[in-house]
Amino acid sequence: MESLKGKKVLLIGATGGIGQATAKLLLASQAQLFLTGRSGEKLNQLKDQFPDANFFPLDITNAAEVDALGKVFTHTMGVPDIIINAAGIGIIKPVEQLSVEEFMMSLQTNLAGTFYIIKTFLPAMKEVKKGLIINIPGVLGKVPMAGAAAYSASKYGLIGMMQSIREELKRTEIRITNLILGGVDSPFWDTINLRVQKDKMIRAEEAARAIWFLCQQPASGVVSEMVLQPFNHQAV
Repeated sequence: MESLKGKKVLLIGATGGIGQATAKLLLASQAQLFLTGRSGEKLNQLKDQFPDANFFPLDITNAAEVDALGKVFTHTMGVPDIIINAAGIGIIKPVEQLSVEEFMMSLQTNLAGTFYIIKTFLPAMKEVKKGLIINIPGVLGKVPMAGAAAYSASKYGLIGMMQSIREELKRTEIRITNLILGGVDSPFWDTINLRVQKDKMIRAEEAARAIWFLCQQPASGVVSEMVLQPFNHQAV
């Protein structure tokens, strides 16, 4: 496993449950952190925990903000060694209750936002021909369920987009990893009206440990996909 000491890590969605837990593990491994979050207030609350990190409030759906992030990151740290995209939203409801705005918001956040990140940072990574990009499509990006039309559409699209981009990178050492997570006990579920058993979900700290592990992939190989899900968390 590769050491994370001194690695320049861009963590998008650092204010979420998984993001915060991941940042703590990366800090303990002496990585250089650059943390983003949609809420500037929540991001400010992390500054005491991560005094040496760089911070940037980011709406991932805003291409101009992502471009500004790229300029600040390049000026501050250069080319990222690792990009972790832990940002995302989940709207779970029957299709007849799903508004056009909610559907488009899902695509903008979970799919287009990732495209903006790739478009901004990949050219510099291609110049040095190395790096690691970790996305978290979620299990509903592989196996859909009722009520997840918007979420699954965005995550299926994410997986397809990254598989295509992977084909463009075969002459480089840039690695792309998808972490397929099932139900994680995080604030993600706070706005979702679905009966679940949160006590049976994956803990955010366990999901973070999977990301931390993936950040240390050996130079001689790549984990293209990892699946981590609970046995069962839906109420019966």
